Amino acid sequence: MGKYNVYDNRELSWLKFNERVIEEAEDENVPLFERLKFVGIFCSNLDEFFMIRVGTLYDQTLLKLTKKENKTNLTPLEQLDLISKKVKTLIPRKDAVYKNILDSFKEEGISHERISDLSKDDMDYIQKYFEKDIKPLLFPGMIDKKHPFPFFKNNEIYVGALLKKKTSTKSSESYKIGVLSAAGGFDKIIFLKGDKIRFLLVEDVILHFCGQVFDNFDIKEKFIFRITRNADIDVNEALYDQDVDFREVMEEIVKKRKKLNPVRIEFNGKISDETVHLISKGLGLQKEYVFLHNTPLDLKFISQIEDKLNDRKELFFEKLEPQKSAYINPDESILKQVLKNDIFISYPYESFSHFEQLLREAADDENVVSIKITLYRVASDSKIISNLIRAAENGKDVLALLELRARFDEENNISWSKQLEQAGVNVIYGLDELKVHSKLLQITRKSGHSIQYITQIGTGNYNEKTSRLYTDFTLITSNSDIGAEASVVFNALSMGTTVQSSNVLLIAPNCMKNRIISMIDNEIAYGENGYIGIKINSLTDKDIIEKLLEANRKGVKIEMIVRGICCMISGVPQKSENIKIISIVGRFLEHSRLYIFGKSERQQMFISSADFMTRNTERRVEVAVPILDRKIRDRLLDMFNTMLLDNVKARIQLSDGTYLKRKSDNEQLDSQLYFYQQAYQRAKDIPAKFNLSLLKRGFKYFNTVRKKLFK
Repeated sequence: MGKYNVYDNRELSWLKFNERVIEEAEDENVPLFERLKFVGIFCSNLDEFFMIRVGTLYDQTLLKLTKKENKTNLTPLEQLDLISKKVKTLIPRKDAVYKNILDSFKEEGISHERISDLSKDDMDYIQKYFEKDIKPLLFPGMIDKKHPFPFFKNNEIYVGALLKKKTSTKSSESYKIGVLSAAGGFDKIIFLKGDKIRFLLVEDVILHFCGQVFDNFDIKEKFIFRITRNADIDVNEALYDQDVDFREVMEEIVKKRKKLNPVRIEFNGKISDETVHLISKGLGLQKEYVFLHNTPLDLKFISQIEDKLNDRKELFFEKLEPQKSAYINPDESILKQVLKNDIFISYPYESFSHFEQLLREAADDENVVSIKITLYRVASDSKIISNLIRAAENGKDVLALLELRARFDEENNISWSKQLEQAGVNVIYGLDELKVHSKLLQITRKSGHSIQYITQIGTGNYNEKTSRLYTDFTLITSNSDIGAEASVVFNALSMGTTVQSSNVLLIAPNCMKNRIISMIDNEIAYGENGYIGIKINSLTDKDIIEKLLEANRKGVKIEMIVRGICCMISGVPQKSENIKIISIVGRFLEHSRLYIFGKSERQQMFISSADFMTRNTERRVEVAVPILDRKIRDRLLDMFNTMLLDNVKARIQLSDGTYLKRKSDNEQLDSQLYFYQQAYQRAKDIPAKFNLSLLKRGFKYFNTVRKKLFK
């Protein structure tokens, strides 16, 4: 992008984030199996990136669109070229770290075996297994001039073989390619007998024995491959057909996605250029979209190995349990407590069960009139859904906005929408052109002649599973002003409209971005005494970026924690020298969003579901809530400043757009572990492995540095 360019390309910035993920796999301080899981995360991230982001760019090239993106002036074709080159530098790193981990596993009695190295007994077992459990389920396909080119399913593993008839006497007869799916009704992973954990992947076995299927042919070469298809579908056009139920539209779209154009082909195994050309030509893909691997193409089998390692604690992160919040009295109703004080919960450090208890109490409270909630991603076995159904069965008026366009959760949400409707919940699907991404709950109680609003606004989904894996914030409040505006949000959603103005909440798409820019302007007025602190997942909105750069020019101090995509480059002389950006990639996925404007008494602080991306600020319904309670604000500020001081999992963005792990002579500070230590300390239940003296020294170190940063 150029040494002094202040902008970075969105797609290349995302690839830098995934590079930080593979760094975690390379880190020998991370437990061995957790390193393997990071390799799996890297690969699944890349799968989604190709299905969505590359798919979009590929569509644009098919339409011969040459419009340049608005930050680095790259055309779709230029972006695809740079993406291909960058990915081809990351794959060897992934291959190398996978091999390194597998080599280390052998010392632990865990091995991914090569068939060529198996003993006679193992070979006999695999031969019988293939003949009995695999071969009857194989259905061969052919790629040649006499057959139409076969359809390959998205991200499904196939075994290919270059074939020539044994009986042919024609020296000029061309080869054909035989194809076998490795995703039939058989197990993905095959464990060998013995005390140690030794395994083969089913594609390894099919590859070895494919000659028994193609027994009338000589095999010149054989290989494993898979196709990735575009999964980016614009559903908005379907919404204008008022005669069609939107849920039916989404069901059709989910089916259609499986058949979209290929955007990537991956090979594993020795394969000639001629064979690669033949398959890629049949798929309509150029060589830029062909990627060669020396490791398995699908790492979902990792979870099956994990199931066999329950007693091998040294291979995993130390088990940590979300703690009860010290700010919640376990012997008193949460509904009653929130009427007296705002409640703040920080996941995964504190338990999601508090929120479940809130919903359960609301479902049973005779004074609760209604419950309204926006649902984006929920667990497959959701207690949230169960409590909503319970509330409806208890006669409460329950409204659930279930966003059917939550990408890759469509089928799950469609299923939940049907169950909720059957239970008597009023289900709505959202707005025509806007996804509803806000994390908003409102409980309405009638107490005597007065109405009480209990409102919850968070940064993360109502999902029990991800609450243990993602860092998120949630605020529960009985503040009447917040409650009144949250009620306006739900009323607008019920009528299929958006909120046009607000005073307390920031509400996208109409009254969030303009107010964020206004608060940045306010800091610009303070010049060198101004301060902005931001924690988000992604930064792409050019209007906000330009306003931040303007604040930089006026001397405003800007500190940002941006986990993933970041299209602004910090520390560029005379352009962004007052801006500091770090990214934290560690054990938990950093997902919380926090906005801070100003210092001391004039400070404004918000938590939100929205990143600073155009899709969030202009094309989604998002909500940010101000933090009014002084104790909660102090805690959030301490958390933000602690993350800024992380010298274990934080990477500093340099002025050339690259990221570098912070090196420090100070004591190590892993902010995620630190917050867990705090949670245990508040709960007065510190595990033996937690070094309490280190925690105390950490507090001392943190407070000393914080005083220097925030005078």
